[in-house]
Amino acid sequence: MINKKLIEAKERLAKTARNSSPAATGKDRLPPGQHEVKNWPVLDLGIQPDIPKEKWSLTISGLVANPRQFTWDEFMELPQAELVRDFHCVTTWSRFDNHWRGVEFKTICDIVKPSPQATHIVCASYDDYTTNLPLNVALDDLLLVHTWEGQPLSREHGGPVRGVVSKIYAWKGAKWIKEIEFLPVDQPGFWEVRGYSNTADPWKEERYS
Repeated sequence: MINKKLIEAKERLAKTARNSSPAATGKDRLPPGQHEVKNWPVLDLGIQPDIPKEKWSLTISGLVANPRQFTWDEFMELPQAELVRDFHCVTTWSRFDNHWRGVEFKTICDIVKPSPQATHIVCASYDDYTTNLPLNVALDDLLLVHTWEGQPLSREHGGPVRGVVSKIYAWKGAKWIKEIEFLPVDQPGFWEVRGYSNTADPWKEERYS
């Protein structure tokens, strides 16, 4: 069951804190207002879907020439990327040098061929979470991850596959991802309609709208 109290608390925080964060003064590795952690805290809506790999799939829909649905085996046959990236959570913690393995979003785009009219994507999850990204941001920064630090991504962290972004706040990467839809307009996601920033730049502390 979705944790309604947690969501209501975050909505109240978005309303009261949206104008209280100072702007970034420089581009050090740690964004302003953040602190480094060595562990990886778990945050979700109160639901942690259990999706066996044989039942997981990723649907690509919307404004694309070649809509697809990838099974786990088909997803793992795609070109794989191994990247080391930082991870910045809006709740003020950052974790450096995460070793990810997965499929770059641009690899998906090469297959499905987005329409020239597509400007944004919405990522949907098995827990009914959604988050939105401009297409150019997704092409630059989105990685569909199945492995972290050499181990399969755990259920609590969004396994078998989750989206990961490094240049914006981490809520823009959907856990337990099941669908990516290409759209001609921006469509705010779960937290964006509840007072969170649509752009989510950690260097500008764009936490709230």
